[in-house]
Amino acid sequence: MSINFDKALGIHEQSLLFRGQRAAVLANNIANADTPNFKARDLDFAAVLQAEQSGEGRSFNATQTHSQHMNAESLIDQAAGLRFRTPLQPAVDGNTVDSQAEQAQYADNAIRLQASFTFLNSKFSGLMTALRGE
Repeated sequence: MSINFDKALGIHEQSLLFRGQRAAVLANNIANADTPNFKARDLDFAAVLQAEQSGEGRSFNATQTHSQHMNAESLIDQAAGLRFRTPLQPAVDGNTVDSQAEQAQYADNAIRLQASFTFLNSKFSGLMTALRGE
């Protein structure tokens, strides 16, 4: 009998990857809190989950066949749930980063990342127990 890792690990593997990507986006927002005209962005978990479940997130494959073709990364980002955040009170210089809100979102994401890691770790512990026959 073979072990299917997709069934054994469930959504926690993709959740861990998503939380890591969201941490990078939020850290980028915090790093650019004083950059004029910087627009804060965030990953939308619901949009990413819906794209994964419907298969829309995997269907877009763009190949750059000429050096002067547009880079399609921004299109992929939009498909994956990366959205500009609506500012509550934008700065005069056009920056939409609210440092306190970004830090709160980063802390929330870190807690959820740790929870996903704990769930994934318990799944691996269960698999190890099953393999040992204990």
